Amino acid sequence: MAPMPPSRETRAHVWFSVFAGAFTGVLAGQSVAHEPIRVAYECTEADADAFGFTCTMEDPCPVFLELAAAELAGNRLIATGNLHTKTVTLYSIVLASDDDGVTWTEPHERMRSSALEQIQFLNAQNGWITGVSVDPLARNPFLLITGDGGHSWRQMPILEDTKYATVAQLYFETASRGELVLDVAQPKTVRQELYETQTGGESWELEQVSSAPIQLKGLRPAAQSPVRVRTDSAAGTFVVERANGRAWNRVASFAVHLANCE
Repeated sequence: MAPMPPSRETRAHVWFSVFAGAFTGVLAGQSVAHEPIRVAYECTEADADAFGFTCTMEDPCPVFLELAAAELAGNRLIATGNLHTKTVTLYSIVLASDDDGVTWTEPHERMRSSALEQIQFLNAQNGWITGVSVDPLARNPFLLITGDGGHSWRQMPILEDTKYATVAQLYFETASRGELVLDVAQPKTVRQELYETQTGGESWELEQVSSAPIQLKGLRPAAQSPVRVRTDSAAGTFVVERANGRAWNRVASFAVHLANCE
């Protein structure tokens, strides 16, 4: 399967409620009434110091969840995104469900000052997630790679040297051969770079630099994806849905404010 294309421009911030728990663990399930799932987050002094929070009881710092993409690995659902305040990216997040969205776990630890976006699963076992460090600018793009259907992941940098860039497109045609396009930060100009791997994402070689957009062949249109993430602005939630013919069935919704840090 090819990845869902990124849609950073259309994503909305949503509010989440506190649900006590560790960074990796089972999340609250949904009721028949489709109560939003609550993701665990706890305000800590370490985070306040690391991210420079200036929060008070009168002016707290709300923390949000953002979901960027969802994909299937066999019957396993995977969703990606990040936790953030209004101004700072806090942690990446990977969510997984083996029971069609009833319960969710986090199969990879949250990474500080990072965001996860696109997902591609070639089959039920081999998959890749694109990510980037954000502190505060996006830099050092990387991949999370799995060979066991998303039960475990390992992080691999795309480049050895620091680069201010994000992954615009990703496509693997086999478990070893793939391509990606980087959007490289350039003042007042467009710069995209095409890279190729023959090692499943372990290493990458620069193939092309262009001032015009590069389009990878083989990418699946978003309309053909078996799952999707959308925003429900009326409910203030992100909704994960699964295709059922021409219709979309709700699998899970993630909603409301993770915490108010004071």
